[in-house]
Amino acid sequence: MMQDPDISFFKSVLDNLYDAVYLVDMERRITFWNKAAERISGYSAREMIGRRCSDDLLMHIDCLGTLLCKGLCPLAATLTDGQQRETEVFLHHKDGHRLAVYVHVAPLFDANGHIIGATEIFNDNSTTRHMQLENEHLKKLALLDELTEIGNRRYAEAQIDTNLSEASRHAWPFGLLFLDIDRFKNVNDTHGHPAGDQVLQMVAKVLASAVRSYDMVCRWGGEEFVAIVKHVDESLLGGVAEKLRMLVENSSIDTGTQFVRVTVSIGGTILRHGDTRDALIRRADGLMYEGKARGRNTVVLG
Repeated sequence: MMQDPDISFFKSVLDNLYDAVYLVDMERRITFWNKAAERISGYSAREMIGRRCSDDLLMHIDCLGTLLCKGLCPLAATLTDGQQRETEVFLHHKDGHRLAVYVHVAPLFDANGHIIGATEIFNDNSTTRHMQLENEHLKKLALLDELTEIGNRRYAEAQIDTNLSEASRHAWPFGLLFLDIDRFKNVNDTHGHPAGDQVLQMVAKVLASAVRSYDMVCRWGGEEFVAIVKHVDESLLGGVAEKLRMLVENSSIDTGTQFVRVTVSIGGTILRHGDTRDALIRRADGLMYEGKARGRNTVVLG
């Protein structure tokens, strides 16, 4: 049967938008999934159309790690009261990492004014484009970690030195987070080194996409990462660290036979008067190990 030309045109317009768009009926069953939604989420229209939001594919969580798709998420609330909503959530990308997206939800009405479904528009709220441009630059300078495609240890050390110099001249505060994947050896031993590499890539994507464009995440070595967080006090640094911890905990990779999840222990510290690069790193590293001693999957500041 030939498709209605008006519907075909409508879908063509939506497919050519930069923002992701999908439509749901009153059962929250997905009836349309545009090309931008495919690009941002990693899920094809074939995989998504006909599925419900509660089928645990996107698995939206809020900034506290609360799973939204099983309860009264913004989409479900709009289907109930007909009100538009906007908020930031973190979707579960098909590759396993968490991605910050900004969503706008609006109801769909029939000719009689009855709600018949809703549309959700979302866009990548992370620093993905900035990261891509930065990575190309780092690759040319041999400052990119090839596996995770974020800055390597050499780049991290240079960035810490730059921030120390700026702090000395302008009194600009910054914090350092030292992150270590908990029980990473168990991942390699149980699932193999390819799965271990996937976990490292996943964690790197989570961390890099969750910080601001002027902050920096690098792979320090092995299963260790550092984050340089600018213009923060201890309270704000703690909030950033807790957000990163939560997002890693709520991410996973699919080995084909099971989902593998990991956690991170994080030590964080604010630059102090007289700090050298080594002193700052030692303090953050020591706080991270204190977190390990407290049971892992935790944040310790000092």
